[in-house]
Amino acid sequence: MDFPDSEQITVARVLGKLAERYGKGFVEYVYDSKTGDVKGFLQFLINGRSAATLKGLETELADGDVLAIIPPVGGG
Repeated sequence: MDFPDSEQITVARVLGKLAERYGKGFVEYVYDSKTGDVKGFLQFLINGRSAATLKGLETELADGDVLAIIPPVGGG
């Protein structure tokens, strides 16, 4: 994704840009319709590290970083 050089890019900003690009289906999957918060079952990894161990949705991203959105999985 491309952003202006002067803009601070966070996980939350990328999610917002993805919501604009992919619309209703993405928004319904990622955001709670009642609160507008990101759904708690999703995990976000930045270069393989959990955003939860960094600054959460406010984790800043740099050029070349890889953001992975991981849905819940089960197994046994």
